[in-house]
Formats: sequence, C-alpha cells, structure tokens
Amino acid sequence: MGDMTNSDFYSKNQRNESSHGGEFGCTMEELRSLMELRGTEAVVKIKETYGDTEAICRRLKTSPVEGLPGTAPDLEKRKQIFGQNFIPPKKPKTFLQLVWEALQDVTLIILEIAAIISLGLSFYHPPGESNEGCAAAQGGAEDEGEAEAGWIEGAAILLSVICVVLVTAFNDWSKEKQFRGLQSRIEQEQKFTVVRAGQVVQIPVAEIVVGDIAQVKYGDLLPADGLFIQGNDLKIDESSLTGESDQVRKSVDKDPMLLSGTHVMEGSGRMLVTAVGVNSQTGIIFTLLGAGGEEEEKKDKKGKMQDGNVDSSQSKAKQQDGAAAMEMQPLKSAEGGDADDKKKANMHKKEKSVLQGKLTKLAVQIGKAGLVMSAVTVIILVLYFTVDTFVVNKKPWLPECTPVYVQYFVKFFIIGVTVLVVAVPEGLPLAVTISLAYSVKKMMKDNNLVRHLDACETMGNATAICSDKTGTLTTNRMTVVQAYIGDVHYKEIPDPSSISDKTMELLVNAIAINSAYTTKILPPEKEGALPRQVGNKTECGLLGFVLDLKQDYEPVRSQVPEEKLYKVYTFNSVRKSMSTVIKLPDESFRMYSKGASEIVLKKCCKILNGAGEPRVFRPRDRDEMVKKVIEPMACDGLRTICVAYRDFPSSPEPDWDNENDILNDLTCICVVGIEDPVRPEVPEAIRKCQRAGITVRMVTGDNINTARAIAIKCGIIHPGEDFLCLEGKEFNRRIRNEKGEIEQERIDKIWPKLRVLARSSPTDKHTLVKGIIDSTHTEQRQVVAVTGDGTNDGPALKKADVGFAMGIAGTDVAKEASDIILTDDNFSSIVKAVMWGRNVYDSISKFLQFQLTVNVVAVIVAFTGACITQDSPLKAVQMLWVNLIMDTFASLALATEPPTETLLLRKPYGRNKPLISRTMMKNILGHAVYQLTLIFTLLFVGEKMFQIDSGRNAPLHSPPSEHYTIIFNTFVMMQLFNEINARKIHGERNVFDGIFRNPIFCTIVLGTFAIQIVIVQFGGKPFSCSPLQLDQWMWCIFIGLGELVWGQVIATIPTSRLKFLKEAGRLTQKEEIPEEELNEDVEEIDHAERELRRGQILWFRGLNRIQTQIEVVNTFKSGASFQGALRRQSSVTSQSQDVANLSSPSRVSLSNALSSPTSLPPAAAGQG
Repeated sequence: MGDMTNSDFYSKNQRNESSHGGEFGCTMEELRSLMELRGTEAVVKIKETYGDTEAICRRLKTSPVEGLPGTAPDLEKRKQIFGQNFIPPKKPKTFLQLVWEALQDVTLIILEIAAIISLGLSFYHPPGESNEGCAAAQGGAEDEGEAEAGWIEGAAILLSVICVVLVTAFNDWSKEKQFRGLQSRIEQEQKFTVVRAGQVVQIPVAEIVVGDIAQVKYGDLLPADGLFIQGNDLKIDESSLTGESDQVRKSVDKDPMLLSGTHVMEGSGRMLVTAVGVNSQTGIIFTLLGAGGEEEEKKDKKGKMQDGNVDSSQSKAKQQDGAAAMEMQPLKSAEGGDADDKKKANMHKKEKSVLQGKLTKLAVQIGKAGLVMSAVTVIILVLYFTVDTFVVNKKPWLPECTPVYVQYFVKFFIIGVTVLVVAVPEGLPLAVTISLAYSVKKMMKDNNLVRHLDACETMGNATAICSDKTGTLTTNRMTVVQAYIGDVHYKEIPDPSSISDKTMELLVNAIAINSAYTTKILPPEKEGALPRQVGNKTECGLLGFVLDLKQDYEPVRSQVPEEKLYKVYTFNSVRKSMSTVIKLPDESFRMYSKGASEIVLKKCCKILNGAGEPRVFRPRDRDEMVKKVIEPMACDGLRTICVAYRDFPSSPEPDWDNENDILNDLTCICVVGIEDPVRPEVPEAIRKCQRAGITVRMVTGDNINTARAIAIKCGIIHPGEDFLCLEGKEFNRRIRNEKGEIEQERIDKIWPKLRVLARSSPTDKHTLVKGIIDSTHTEQRQVVAVTGDGTNDGPALKKADVGFAMGIAGTDVAKEASDIILTDDNFSSIVKAVMWGRNVYDSISKFLQFQLTVNVVAVIVAFTGACITQDSPLKAVQMLWVNLIMDTFASLALATEPPTETLLLRKPYGRNKPLISRTMMKNILGHAVYQLTLIFTLLFVGEKMFQIDSGRNAPLHSPPSEHYTIIFNTFVMMQLFNEINARKIHGERNVFDGIFRNPIFCTIVLGTFAIQIVIVQFGGKPFSCSPLQLDQWMWCIFIGLGELVWGQVIATIPTSRLKFLKEAGRLTQKEEIPEEELNEDVEEIDHAERELRRGQILWFRGLNRIQTQIEVVNTFKSGASFQGALRRQSSVTSQSQDVANLSSPSRVSLSNALSSPTSLPPAAAGQG
C-alpha cells in the first residue's frame, strides 16, 4: 500500500471534512479520537462531550430504532465526509518486478554469463586468426560468412533465456491476478445486517457508512468501529487488537466501544457506526503498515543480503508462497482482521504440504546429479582438447591463438551449462503452481473456494473426514413434523382447534419472543417455491410451526420490540438453551426458554395439561416422556426441542446473574420434533468417499438417537457393522485417565471404530481431530479434513489438515479459520475437492514421468556425445528449446488434465508414498533406453543410413549439418509422442483415453509440432539446423511414433518383477516436521502442546506489534518516555515466542529506532 495512496486518501478526507464540518454535529477527527478510548474513559468522554449515545445519534442524524433514511444523496454525503468503509489494497507486483524475480534463477544467470562471453569473443577478431597453427586446431579453414555468424549462438541463448523468463513472469503475473480476482469476489460476498428506514437489510460491507445502525450477532466479525447502543449479553473477543484472550463483555454504561476486526463470541445487539475504512481502528493500523511497507521491504532486502546462505531460488519460492498465501486469504480488505496479515506472513512456517516436501527433496537430488554431470562434461572436454592439441599434436601455445582457444573453452563451458540447464527441473515449481492455480480456478465451479493453495493438494491425501450434521449432510431447512402438546403426541402438525387457547398463546409468545428477531420467514422468491428461511434455521423451523398452527408471530414481536426485552441468555455451546425475560404489564417477570429437550426437561418441574393448566412433572414422568416421546422422535431422525416458561414475582427482583437458580423450576409448554432432511446427493457422495478409502465420521451436537438415525440414512454406518456411536460425555470418560488427562493410547482404542460423536462440544471435536492426527496407530499418519460452521469450530478447523467452512451458514470466525469454503454448504462438494486434490498429485506425477525421461536422455546424450565427439550432438539453443517444451509447455499440458471419477477408485496415497512409484520408474527407464538406443544409432551410423555427411568432429564455426539436425528432430519427436504416454501413470494401456477432454493438451502438442517444423526448416544457424527432406521428416516422425508402441511393450512387463527399481521422492518419518519448525522454537515444547498453543497464538499474534508501534508513534507525539513502549514490547515478545521468526528485521528495527532519535518517525511507521 504505497505511501502516496494513503496520504492522498487522508488529505482528501481532511479537506472535505473541514469544508463540511457543519453538516453533522461531530467531525471525523472527534469520532476517531473517541474510538481510541477504552472502557470507562470512553463512557466518561461520551457523557462530558455529548451527553449519551442518543445524543450522538441525533448529531449524526440517525435514529437508533429506524436507522438511516438510506437515501442516495445522504449516503453519498456521509461517504464524502466520513470516508468509505474500504481500505485501499496493496499494489500488486508489476510485470517488470516479476521479470526481475524470474531472472534471479541461478542456472539462467550462468547461461547469460556464458552467452555474453561467447558474444564478446565472436566480435573479437585478433590478427592471429589467419595463423596456420591455430587454424589447424580448428580442423580446417572456414567460410568467411560463417565466422561472421559466430555471434548467433550467444544471441540465440540470450533470446531463449528471455523467453523462459517472460513465460515464468507471465505465469506469476496471471497467478497473482487470479488471486486478486478471488479476493474481490470474497469481498463482494461479505455482507452485513443494518437497519435503514426501519427495514433490516443486508448490504455489502463496503457500503456501510458512519451513522448506520448495524445489527451484530454471535459469530460476526465487526466491519467498522461503533458504539454499542442496545443489546444483550454481548461478549467480544478483542484479542486481534489487544492480545488479551479473555472475552470482553460490552454494555452501554460500562464499555460501549465496538472495534472493527474483533469477533462477536456471544450475544447480539445494535451498534451505531462511528468510524469506517481508513479511520477505523484497524484501518489506522493498516495505514501505518502501508506507510511503512516500503521501508520494511528495503530492510528485508538488506537482511536477506547479509543472510547469504539463503539459496536465491528458495527464497524466491518463499516470497511467492508468502504472496500466494497473502493473496488467497480473504483478508476482507474492507474490514479488520489484521491479525491475519501477520498469520499469512507466517504462512510458510506451517508444515510444508506433503507434496511440496517431496518435490523439494526430489528437485535437490536431481539438481545435485545434474551439477556433477555438467562439471564432469566440461572437465572431460577441456582435458581432451588440451591433451589432443598440445600433447598429441605438440602445438605451441601462441599468444595470437589465445582468443581462438578461449573460444573453444567458452563453447565447452556453454555445453556444460546446457547439460545443467536440462538436468535441473526448474519446471517443477511451475508445474505445481500451474496445476494448483488451474485446480483452484476450476474448483470455484465445484463450489469450493480455496483460501490456502496447498489445502487443495492435501485434500487428495485425506483419509478421514469429520463432518457436521446440520447443513452439511442435511439440507438445513428445518420443519417441525411432530409435537407433544397437552399430554398428546401428535405425529403430524396438530389441528389448531385441538389446542387450548391458553397453551396456544403461551406457545406463540414463547417462540416469537424467545428467538433472535433477525430470524424470519419470508414469502418465497418464485411462485410455488418454499418460503425463505432467514437467520437461525432451528428458530425458523419453530416460527414455521407457529405459521402452520395458523397463528402469526409478527404482531407479538411488534408488541414486544427488541429494545423492551429485559434480559436475554443467548444460546451457547455450554448452555445449549436460550432464554428471554420480559416484564409483564403488572411489573412481574416472565422468562421463556427453549433448548435441547433432555437438557430443558431436566429443569422442568411442571408441564401444561390438555386444558392449558400446569400440573406437576416428576422425574419419573420425565423418564417416561423420554422413553415414549423423545426417543421415538429421535429414532426417526428428528431433533427434539423443548419450549418452556417460568414466572417471577416483581419484588424482590431475582438475581439475574445467578443462572443456575433462574434456569430452573420451569413449566414445559411443548416438545417438538424438527426434521432436517438428508440432502439427496449425500448418500452417494459418502459411498464414493468410502470406496476411495476415506472414513466419514459425523460429529454433531444432536441427540445420539437422532444422530444415529441420520447416519444410517446417509450411509455413514450400516446396520450389522462393527462401529461405535458415542455421546460427548461417554467419549470423554473413555479417553481420560483417573486424573482426567487425555491419553493418546485411549483415543487410539476408540477412533478407528468411532463413526458418530453426538452431543459433542467444540472441545470434543478438537480433541477427536487432534487424537486422530497425532495417532501412530496406523502406519500412515492420518490426514483429516473437518467441516465447521460455528464460531466454536475455529480450533478444530485450525487443527485439521484441511478445514472446510460453510459459505452460507458459516460464521465469519469459522471462515477465517478454514482452508476451503464450501460455497453451497454441501457435503458432495467435499468429494469434488478430494477428486481435485488427487488430480493435482497425479498431474505432478505425470509431469515428473515425462520430465525425468527427457532429463535422463538429454543429459546422457550431451555427456557421452561430448566425451566421444568433443561436441554435444544437441546444441545449447536446441537444448533450451527442448527445455522449454519439457518444462513450460509440458507442465501446462499435463497439469491441466481434468479429473475423472476413476480417481476415487483408489485408496489415498498417504504421506510417505514416494512421488515416483515403481511403475513410473519402469516407464522412465524403459523410454530412456528406447530413446538412447535410437539417438546413439543415429549419431554413429546415421550418416550411412541416410547417405549424408557426418556431422561429427566439425570445426568450431562450421555450418549446421543435416546429420545433427536429424538427431535433434528425432529427439523432439520422441518427446512429443512420449508426452502422450505420460498421460497415464498407473500402467494403463489406453493412453489416448479422454485426450479430447483436455483441449490445452491437444493445442500444446500440435503447437509444439508446428514450431518444430519452423525451427528445423527455417531455424538455420541460430538453432544449428539445416532443412530436411520429406523422407527424412517421415523417418523422424516414424521413430517418434515408435514411442507409443514401445509404451505398450513396457506396460506388458509386470512391475512386481522389477524389484531392483528404486522409488524416489519419499518423505521419511523424520522429515514430517520440517527443520525450520524445530529451530523456530527456542524453548522445548512437545509438538502436541505447540499445536494447541498455536491456536491461541493466532488470536494473540494479532496486532500486538502494531499496537506497540501506535504507542511509539503516540509517544513521539507527546514526547513522553519510551520506556512504556519498550516494556510493552518485551511483554509482547514473550507472548509471541512462537512467532519469533515472524519478522525479526522489524523487531530489531524497533530497538534501533529507539536508540537513534533521528530515524524515529519513519522507522516507527515502518514496522511490518
């Protein structure tokens, strides 16, 4: 975020503000400084300056109940004066920057140097060139024209380098562009509820203006700063701003400050928006960050240069990963969540994904081998030349011949470098990127919004899925289908006339008042469709029940508006119930309660009979009711909800904070059974998962009978199988020892058979996921995917290898913690994700199989050719062209194969399955043998077969020979046809299967063929080609076609016989935890504990450092001592020990900043 953009943004706002100050009763500056206060200070300030929040509403010309009028001119004016709710994003890297990054590649640099030397020498004509002695060494005189053309080779190498660089840069650029597109899409989808002109509407976050009345509820991420004006039991997690993990309780008279970027953990309410965009607390921090971004980068660069041992390509990859992670993260740039910025920067500290680990290892191995080969090639060439010239022919070294000899040495050097270039598979990272980017783009169509690239590939290895029930496996359209009212169990919706008036009135009031007022049932959008359910689905089901009883809940709500509710105990995972207290006209109180039936019934001591009169309800009545009513309902897969009430006297007023006394002695009104039908496509999806070797487990908060019934309908469990269905309590009892500590051995006894975990708390979910991941019970480490939608699912989503959040029903907090968002909340989309994940893995394997065959052949040909004939049969420029086909084009062609259902027929690969299986090794070596045999045949007896001049032992600048052109052409043809073979890696016979489903592949193969024709016929000197006759072309293509036949021969050899073949690219157990993660922790913490701490730290990591910077900046302003800031820094440091590596340069810069007063302001703003 450049300096400019923000300061412009500010100055513009400032100017507008000074001219418009009079329009509203308070300026942007006043509101901004007000929002910087906390707790009691803020309350005092509001009292002194404005009187109360009502007064602020009047000054901002808004009504706490009706909201803004919402007219366009008014909104426009507010945006002008108070700014928009939008934080300008960071500028993307320019194309030139990306080109510069691509140029940092070591092999390319070596090539450039070689090319430049070669160019320079070709222009250097010393007088000695006509000297007989040197000419002999050149093996015969040469054409004048040819000597002139000596520069062509160098120029051609440079040109091909430029090609490679441009292609790489373009790929990075389009990747970044895709991420930005994704980004903006996520931002547009982010909506928030506000009241305008008395109507509750959902608007995009960026449209929120100062003066809006926003409705906040459990699970929201606040999009702007504001004042709390009314609500109940609102608790906020402000750790992303303060680093304090305790939830902060908000109330109008004690702490009304709501800050952007913080999470609502409980309760609901309304807030008056007072600061948006760059003026909100998070916005101010972003601005500080942005202004300092440039300096930070400079510092980072300095740090990198001193840190010489960072392999440049590695750090480049990291920058890209970091950028990718930053981009992918839907860091709603229109809202806070700066903590995320920090998290992202730390993204690549997380365990490398399985694939990346294996690839890095493989690339390093291949690179080393290539380096050795190229060094040996150069040494042999140089030795052979010197021995031959100076020892055998006894030539003296004449000074005037020096340039000629140097030219020879440069030529040898270039041959060596080309061997290296061909050996190093720099196409690997490219293939991975293309494959992932392509998959991510296509997964959007399959309703998977991928936020972290590697999640997509990890998904292919998944062995277990822990899924929620509601909304994921079921449709999340709740309808009441059975009810127990007035001692009668109705199997369908009762006739309203059969229910006494008293009961009916209580029932309607209890449901209408004791549910979030944001929950409503709206008329259907299309004729004949079902009514739309908005808000909490369970409550929608209950409201639908009221409508089915021919009653209406709206009049009740308008009679008791939300402001009049006396006290609300909101639903949370501990209470498992929700209660609302209202004041009756006679000053007494009535509390309505609803919740899970077994929990609420335990608190009932009376029940309404058929006449609507309360009668005693004893524990044994309750047991009978559970047996006769609740269990039968649950076994039909219904969710049972109990609705109850209790009256309190007006005096003495009860102690509302003593929940245990209040939520007791209730009178049960009715018990309803809510059906949430299984999604029609789910059973099939689960069957596919099971066939693919993935265990599906259901983790739900529901009653165990309901859960079991749904699990059977879905096909998670099959009657007669050996499986476990446990309740949370029982699960905890079994996994804990006498001291109440969780023991891994105990979990290992349970999880393999566990299929349903019912009545589970979020902690149980986290424990289960962690238990499965940490288990060493199976030889492969389990890879676990988890779905979640609630705020409390955050820890489990974080802990899992892949976290899926629900796009529709999910809260912001859950989305923030997830890796993939399911935009349609549907379980069958997870199966698609598995398919794509496996496809990525296979695409990489296909590419490797193709790439390594070419590598082996090209390196051996260049090496032996150079040793025997002092000249590589494949010239530098030709090698680069082959490299381009192999790396860039092949990665495009093979990495974009669409997935097929057959991918789901095999078991997951697992973490330590090697990248290159025996079958692939067999293919690679088999094809290499074929290609080498033919090329060497052509090299040594080709001139006789085709009756042409031999190209061996040609002098330095001799014209290109047909002989070598045929070798080059045949080589390329073989690669082209082998590319088709590479489409199958599991030894399938039909390599053409589904080839037309991949247009990219066909285009690339045909395109490469066309370019090859142009190169051979018109390439001439730069490509060292001489045009070929038609019959010679036919032979080349014929030999190429032989690849396909040979492929069938190889497929016939059983792999099991070839025990001697080694597999390559496997991760050993030891490397599960990358070294960087081990070094990262200074103290000794065991891995499991660190994982737990990481969850907390993600909250803390937050804006700690930035908070410090703000303090530093403020300190400068006030000129007070820096000690406070320093003290705070040290406490922050200890708190974020786990994040120590996060960005050490900036931490250093803070202490420097404090020691050298001159550099203060920029350094302070520059903290990253």
